[in-house]
This record gives sequence, C-alpha cells and structure tokens, in this order.
Amino acid sequence: MILMLLLLSRAFLSALSEEPPPPPQHVHVNKWLLTWTPPTAETDLTYTVQSSFHSDEWTDVPICVHTASTSCDVALTAAENEHGCVMLRVQAERRGLKSTPVQACSSQSDSCTPEVSLSGRPGFLTIHLSRNHSLAQNHAAHAAHRVHYSREGDTTQLSEDSYSSFTLPQLEPGQRYCAQVEYILHSRPVGPPSCSLCELVPYSSTVVKPVVVVCVFIVLVLVLTGTAYVFICQQRRIKQWLRPPYAIPEDFHCQRHFPVSTYSPTEEHFDAITFVTPVRSLRPT
Repeated sequence: MILMLLLLSRAFLSALSEEPPPPPQHVHVNKWLLTWTPPTAETDLTYTVQSSFHSDEWTDVPICVHTASTSCDVALTAAENEHGCVMLRVQAERRGLKSTPVQACSSQSDSCTPEVSLSGRPGFLTIHLSRNHSLAQNHAAHAAHRVHYSREGDTTQLSEDSYSSFTLPQLEPGQRYCAQVEYILHSRPVGPPSCSLCELVPYSSTVVKPVVVVCVFIVLVLVLTGTAYVFICQQRRIKQWLRPPYAIPEDFHCQRHFPVSTYSPTEEHFDAITFVTPVRSLRPT
C-alpha cells in the first residue's frame, strides 16, 4: 500500500514538473494544404489543427485532431465558410500537454491572402498593396488590409489598417524591418495572413558610415606616405626612369683620317725704313 502511494505521488510530481512541448515550426498553407515541421525529434508528439473565420473562436478541424502527420488538407473546412476563407493554426501535444498554437501563413497570394511587396529608402519603408481583390469588389470600404510590422528580431509588433499601399516613416537606417499583411472585413481578420517579408532600410546617400570614413582616411595616408617616400628617397632612380633612351652609332668609334693641309702662307718682302724727311708746310707765313 505504501509502495503504491509512493509510485502515484512520484507520477503526479513528474506530471506537474513536465513542460509542454515546443510549438511546431514553419506552419504554411498553400492551396489549402496545411504543412508544418516538428519542433523536435520526439516521436510521441501529436498535432491538432484548428480553424476560425471572422471571429476569435477556434474550433478543431475534425480530420486533423491528435494526428501524428505533419500535413492536413483543409479544403473542405475552407469551403464551408463564407467567402471560402478560413484562418488556421496548429499546436503540438504530448501526454495531455499542449504547446502554444502557431497560426499558419501563406506565401501565395489569392482571394484569401493579400499580395504584398516591400521597398526601402532612407528612413522609410513602403508596403505595396493591391486594391484589386475580390473582398474589396464585393464589400467596398468594409474590406481592407491589416499590416503587422516590426524591426527584425523584435517581439513587439505594431499594426495599421490601410486600403492601399502606404509608407512607414522615421525608421532607423541600416535596420531590416518585417511586415505581415492580412485581409480584414468589418475590422476583423479574414483568411491566412501573408508570410513575413523583410526589407533593409538603407542609409541616406549623404550620410557616410564612420567605418567608410576611417577606411578612406587610412588609404589616403598610405598613398601620401608612399608618394613622399618615392619623390624624396628615390630621386636618382626617378631621373633614370625619366631619362630618354639613347644609342651610340656603330661607326662612332671607328678611326677617321682627315686630310692634312700642306699649304704654307707666302712670305711678303718689304723695304726697311731708315730715314724720314720732314714735310714743309706750303701755307705762307
């Protein structure tokens, strides 16, 4: 009796101390085929798929309750709902303990998931949305987009409703920002949201990173130092490089014979002056 009580108390304590399994990963839906990845290598995990349409209530999808599979065809569930759209989520289970449910996203745009693209410029992120979808055509201004966005890695998301493309201002340059968009009808979500997209908000063309400034400064110092060394310490070599090439003619060293003139000047003979006669003036006195 005592042994049985000890075993029961041990099992009860182990059940209390056991943690729930981690949630499934990469939960995607494509053409109403829901797929996910097991969170761990455990083999005793089961999964339950739940759906919701235009409300906060989630109900189990009958064909995917406590299943060991990692996929579920929910086409019939979507067809049962108005507009043929439904939100989906999956949670893992192990011995009665359930993980946090993970909502499915869709990377393919259709009548239930909006088409989204991002573009960044310095300080801004533009979220491109299309107004040409069936919900907008059937419900006009009652249908819109709900955008969830945050800086990459942040757990807190901000939300904003919009009918068409819009721009997020005053964002930090050099950071990546992510956005996820879903359709809303009468301010309530409809259908799977788009999978998260991320885009870099670039620096302004007039703002230079400090690292770039330091690198440019170092390069300039090295170039100026090398130039000064060459002009100061290598002047002789520079002169040799700048001296034009020359070649001595092959016949320069050959001995040449120049004719020797045998002409000698002829001596002229003059009479020697031995007496000078004074000349009298002819002017009368």
